[in-house]
Amino acid sequence: MVGRVKQIVDALYGRAGGSPSTERKSRWKTAMGNRRSMRLHQYDYTQSGVYFVTICAYRFRRLFGRIVNGSVQLNSLGRLVEDEWQRTAAVRHYVEIDLYVVMPNHLHGLLFITHNQSEQTLARSASMQSNSLGSIIAQFKSIVTKRSRILASPRQMPIWKRNYYDHIVRNERSLERIRNYILENPARWSDDRFYRD
Repeated sequence: MVGRVKQIVDALYGRAGGSPSTERKSRWKTAMGNRRSMRLHQYDYTQSGVYFVTICAYRFRRLFGRIVNGSVQLNSLGRLVEDEWQRTAAVRHYVEIDLYVVMPNHLHGLLFITHNQSEQTLARSASMQSNSLGSIIAQFKSIVTKRSRILASPRQMPIWKRNYYDHIVRNERSLERIRNYILENPARWSDDRFYRD
């Protein structure tokens, strides 16, 4: 491990000290390797569809509340997360929120993206992939972070883990299985893959 860290630092700086130049930043990317994308390769996330997403708290910390007798009790930050999740559909006419649950250290939710044909064409041509699942999640996380700064004194660590998990729902059977998972998630908290003591 120490050898790998030294290799990365040497690739970044080329020698001890100094600040990274453009060339050094390029070497940093090469030394680190390209991060593997969590998205389905060559799938168009701007297209209409049903998506199951999981957005996790930074270091899986229990920031949003707790589970008591199989039910979620949200704290003020958890209520803020829930409020912004619900607002996602209110501010984006092409998004519908289905079932969701805010857990102590993550959120599970089903999103329906329903673009008309002209919106899909426009979204595909945009360089930032506006109206895509990724832009929706990024905006949600950003707004929660900004609004949370009003609640936090002193300012907390980051709220969100980098990225998010997604699953493209392809049929009714899968949709029903995921809905049941969301509904049962609080009661099965100790068995959840994101559970931390």
